[in-house]
Amino acid sequence: MTVLKQIAAGVVALGLAGVAGIASAQERITYKSAKTGTSYYQMGVQLAEAIKAGTDGAAIVTVEESQGSVQNVMEVRARGGDYVFTTPPALVGLARDGKAMFDGKSAPAFDEIRALFPIPSLTMHFVMSDDSGVDSFADLEGKTILLGSGSFGAREGAKYVKLFGLEDKVTLSDAELSNAVSALKNGKIDGFVTAGSYPAPNVIEAAASTGVTVLSMSDDQIADTKRTRLVIPAGTYAGQDADVVTTSLPVVAFTTSKMSDDTAYLLTKTFWEERDRMAETAPWWAAVSPEMLGAITTELHPGAVRYYEEAGVTLSEAHK
Repeated sequence: MTVLKQIAAGVVALGLAGVAGIASAQERITYKSAKTGTSYYQMGVQLAEAIKAGTDGAAIVTVEESQGSVQNVMEVRARGGDYVFTTPPALVGLARDGKAMFDGKSAPAFDEIRALFPIPSLTMHFVMSDDSGVDSFADLEGKTILLGSGSFGAREGAKYVKLFGLEDKVTLSDAELSNAVSALKNGKIDGFVTAGSYPAPNVIEAAASTGVTVLSMSDDQIADTKRTRLVIPAGTYAGQDADVVTTSLPVVAFTTSKMSDDTAYLLTKTFWEERDRMAETAPWWAAVSPEMLGAITTELHPGAVRYYEEAGVTLSEAHK
């Protein structure tokens, strides 16, 4: 029995009384994450199915397409207690402070945002073909890399090229990321950069069809990026014989204080109870653990706090 299953088993009895009040009436939740066709939209569909199954239909989640995390946060101003959305925790802080993309757009509603649970992180992959002979960032000089455009991975990849002293030493392809695997197969590029939860579908395809090396970062490089360190375990991709050390951007499911404590408790409890089952068919859920709560820098919803305290999960004072 996994630790999460043991946790879930230990709190079922305690949770029954609190859940009973909402089990008799169906809860309808709107979940807003990402564009259709992306891994994060797919995660939303998986989560919706898991919530429905785990609550025996007591909670029904409708997945809405989103144009991105900023839009998700902005919509808090007009949404009610049935709204759940995903975003990196850092954006919540920026929204509250009216900084960066939220400059001049601050609103009291942003102070009411509350976290529920983490979902798979955006994970940086520098993917190089076996034919390129590249095994480390030091080998990238003279190579052609596809970054894509407009995405977090493209922006982050361009930043790393500069940080690691490669700006004038590599050629950046301006092709779309959707063409990365075929371009790699055809030898038009030596590698590509992508950010998504691991295992990433395009990296799986490239590893299986072409043979690739996913580059590891040194501790100094990770410190320079100011991102969260993450390890992709050996064997995640075909031919990957060792762990890959890279960076990530945590992503979290949030709601607001408008959601009832019982509903927030039910959603959080069901997520953790269903996580292992989701991971059986979608391995990226296996990367989610209670330790990832440490990346949440704002308050958790009181209903989520109730679940974590019953489950014996350590929370910081900032979470409460």
